[in-house]
Amino acid sequence: MNDESQKEKLRQHFARRVTTQARVVLDTWQKIHSDHSLAAAHRDELASAAEKLVRYAQRFEMVSHAEAGQKVLTLMEQWPTGGAPADDLWPPLQDAMEILCRSTLRRTDQNSDEAPHQYRRTPIYIALENDEMANRLIRQLEFFGFRASAFSRADDLIEACALHKPETILMDIKFGGDAPDAGIAAIERLQERHETPIPIIFMSDEDGTIETRLRASRCGGEEFFYPAVDPGQLIEKIETYTHGNTVEPYRVLVLDDSRAQAKYMETVLRKAGMTAHIITDPMQIIHALEEFSPEIIILDMYMPGCTGMEIARVIRQQDRFHSVPIIYLSAEEDVSKQLHAMSLGGDDFLTKPIDPKHLIATIHNRGRRARSLLALMIRDSLTGLYNHTHTLHLLDQEIVRARQKDQPLCFAMIDIDFFKKVNDTFGHPIGDRVLRSLSMFLKQRLRKTDHIGRYGGEEFAIILPNTRISDARNVLNEIRERFSELQQPAGDREFNVTFSCGVAAWQGDSSQALCERADRALYSSKEHGRNCVTAADA
Repeated sequence: MNDESQKEKLRQHFARRVTTQARVVLDTWQKIHSDHSLAAAHRDELASAAEKLVRYAQRFEMVSHAEAGQKVLTLMEQWPTGGAPADDLWPPLQDAMEILCRSTLRRTDQNSDEAPHQYRRTPIYIALENDEMANRLIRQLEFFGFRASAFSRADDLIEACALHKPETILMDIKFGGDAPDAGIAAIERLQERHETPIPIIFMSDEDGTIETRLRASRCGGEEFFYPAVDPGQLIEKIETYTHGNTVEPYRVLVLDDSRAQAKYMETVLRKAGMTAHIITDPMQIIHALEEFSPEIIILDMYMPGCTGMEIARVIRQQDRFHSVPIIYLSAEEDVSKQLHAMSLGGDDFLTKPIDPKHLIATIHNRGRRARSLLALMIRDSLTGLYNHTHTLHLLDQEIVRARQKDQPLCFAMIDIDFFKKVNDTFGHPIGDRVLRSLSMFLKQRLRKTDHIGRYGGEEFAIILPNTRISDARNVLNEIRERFSELQQPAGDREFNVTFSCGVAAWQGDSSQALCERADRALYSSKEHGRNCVTAADA
């Protein structure tokens, strides 16, 4: 290798470091922008990432990245530490991020006519013996907003992971060598270099023995497919192990008449990454339940005017809090009294002084179970989206919020075109895959503040808070166009699916009237040839 080619390789290496850091900035901003309540928590993280970007870009003479990063830093000087940006600071920050996004696009993206509207996520690495399947997977993953790279050599994969740790790796167990277990051996080498293991999805066409499965599991294998499966199933599994599915912090309500004890609890919970709401007056419990909607409730046993047991009984009388875990807090050591308290609506009993580790472990255990039970009640088992009843409940809530804040609100209904034909031609399992594919597609392309539900059969409903009808129509039209390009796998065949959509803006009317207008707009789309978006009252 001559000096010139060495310099070029070095330059490419440094360029990757800069673009990788730019994506860290964009990913952090995306978290903040999708949920403004996280602004204060991620402010310092964003500032640190932007400062590092400017330093890298200036060192490696990547002018556009340096200028874009500097613009972000300059704007962040107006963003108070520990707080959220002022309302008039959000638009210029978003503009600065768009400039950085354009600077970070790959050459193939820059030559495209499509406007950059989506930030690149942490990569997914694919290490398969079958190059055709690897390329097919990459194309499919791009449609779902993932950034995927394929490798043909184990050393290249290990080097790439050292530069930029992926969200997950899809690995053929015989990848990169003549030995039947070369892929597992490569992962064993790779995992030694990382403090926290990378989740691996293994697949094999030939070896499904218990010995191979155990070895794969021991080196970070989260899934093992034998025989290998089609791209649709793999993408569903990849989605499971990506950061897009980060767990939301638990909302914990604490009622303790001791202000010092309440503040201590608040500090412990917030350090553990939970959202805490503290009250010291038991007479404020109803208001706190309505305002905060807690997932877990911690009650002091003995308070002036009432006991924790009495408060628990009042809480349990409300259907929506019937399954919310209640944890009692007290210096009471009499086991019979503890059991009696738990028989009156409690789920756990912690004695003072409280061990913070014990408290956090208890909350996590109770919280996980409560969320699992709630998901069974409010989510559709096939797609994981909200079910019909809960979608309408959320619509009622968003109408109340829109009225209080004087904000726009839109409601959309989607229906997959000729879905019966898909089931008749390819079978119901493939039809189910199409439904899951659309649900995942919608989750990837809509905001966290939007609500997506399966309305029934092949119908979906979307609630778009703080959204004008023109913006809702544009977003849904773009999703429709992109989804129609997605190749749906069916064995050795592929086909395309389209959907029709109707969207209506809230005009001060009831949720039922809003649904009816969106439904009429949907039927108008079907009457006009399907595969289009129609706005109600347009």
